[in-house]
Amino acid sequence: MQPEKFSIRSRLISFTHAFRGIRNFVLYEHNARIHFTATIAVLIAALVFKVSCPEAATLAGVIGLVWVAEIVNTCFEKLADHITKQRHPEIKIIKDLAAGAVLVAAIIAVIAGLFIFIPKII
Repeated sequence: MQPEKFSIRSRLISFTHAFRGIRNFVLYEHNARIHFTATIAVLIAALVFKVSCPEAATLAGVIGLVWVAEIVNTCFEKLADHITKQRHPEIKIIKDLAAGAVLVAAIIAVIAGLFIFIPKII
C-alpha cells in the first residue's frame, strides 16, 4: 500500500469538512449551545477579572477539553443511534461512558475556573 501523496488541496478539503462538522455541532446540538454560552461567559469573566496569560491558557485548555469531549460524545451517540434505534445494554454502556467523559471534563473545567476566579472575586 502506497502512502497518499501530500496535497494542499486535500488538506483544505479536510479543513472544510472539519469546519462543517463544528458548524453542524453548534447549530443542531443542544449541549453545544450550552457549552457555547458557558464559553462566552468565561471569556467575559476572564476579561473583566483581567486573568494572567497562564490563567488564560488554563481556561483555554479546559474549555477546549470540554468541547472536544462533547463532540466525541456526540459522535458516539450518533454512531450508536445509526447502528440501532433499539435499546441495547452494550450501547447504553458506551453512551453512558461517553457522557461521563463530558461530565469529568466539565468538572475539571469548573475546578480550574474556581481556582482562577475565586481569588479575584475575594
